[in-house]
Amino acid sequence: MAEVMIEGVNLLVEIKKLEAKDNKVIKTVEEMKQAGVRMLRDEWREENRLMLRDGKVYVPKDEKLRAEVI
Repeated sequence: MAEVMIEGVNLLVEIKKLEAKDNKVIKTVEEMKQAGVRMLRDEWREENRLMLRDGKVYVPKDEKLRAEVI
């Protein structure tokens, strides 16, 4: 994925940082590791160290970051 910069902030880097702290993402990644897969159910998959949900980059519940994405 290409870098996405807004006002000097790399959004993908920020998303990755927050995903590492998001309990929902942590639980999903652990389930994927235990199963030895890069895709869990049809809903979650990992690509370029980003978690995708239903084929879209999952943005953790951080209001500031979500507003920047929008």
